[in-house]
Amino acid sequence: TWPPFFTAKASFDRNMADSGASTVFPIRAGEVKKGGHVMIKEHPCKVIEVTTSKTGKHGHAKANITGIDIFEGSKHMDISPTSHNMEAPFVTTTNYTIIDVGPEMFATLMDAEGETREDLNLDIEKYEHQKKVHEEFLEKGECEVRVIKACGREMIFPLAG
Repeated sequence: TWPPFFTAKASFDRNMADSGASTVFPIRAGEVKKGGHVMIKEHPCKVIEVTTSKTGKHGHAKANITGIDIFEGSKHMDISPTSHNMEAPFVTTTNYTIIDVGPEMFATLMDAEGETREDLNLDIEKYEHQKKVHEEFLEKGECEVRVIKACGREMIFPLAG
């Protein structure tokens, strides 16, 4: 079909948020640092270890990068020449206070300006950290949390830890 750029829709979907802005940016593998963020096998990960090998007979030093998926907690590893580009996710964090949790586990979140949102739920069956948030809310009537956003996905985390 013509024009050919319409056939590449899948790659745009993966890299675009709802606003059409890119959710990732390029980073050289040699510039990836521990504590930073990088995409490993389509997972937005926080880097926990980076090691580099010496230049081999084909002329490229390699970076061995290990990261933990920021949403699922799963460990991922990748090896890339240090001169090659990888993708790093744009990661934002926002602090909120949970002021209510509805019967379907959707949290009412209030930011520092008093604005509220009710579009994120607590999956207490799947995520232990969200179960702890819910328990704290039930105990205290409110709970301080952090919402992490990356790659068009958002999730509630405890503020401490």
